[in-house]
Amino acid sequence: MEIEYSSHFRRAYSKLEIVIQKKAETVERLFRKNPFDPRIDTHKLKGKLKPWWSLSVDYHNRIVFKFVKAHSKVVFLDVGHHDIYR
Repeated sequence: MEIEYSSHFRRAYSKLEIVIQKKAETVERLFRKNPFDPRIDTHKLKGKLKPWWSLSVDYHNRIVFKFVKAHSKVVFLDVGHHDIYR
């Protein structure tokens, strides 16, 4: 699976604590193998975020992304606490 990182995602990622960055890297490896691995809780968002998806880095942190090219490519849009949904 090809993953593209938006500039917003890159900035948000660089502001995360190192521990969270390491967790995000582990989650990304799982995501590349199986985007719907139950351990990362991939789910479609609702409301104004309806076109996007989310996966869990840990209890508090999420990665928001969108599928491109029929699930063969994704774009990571944002990462952080639940408040990224606002």
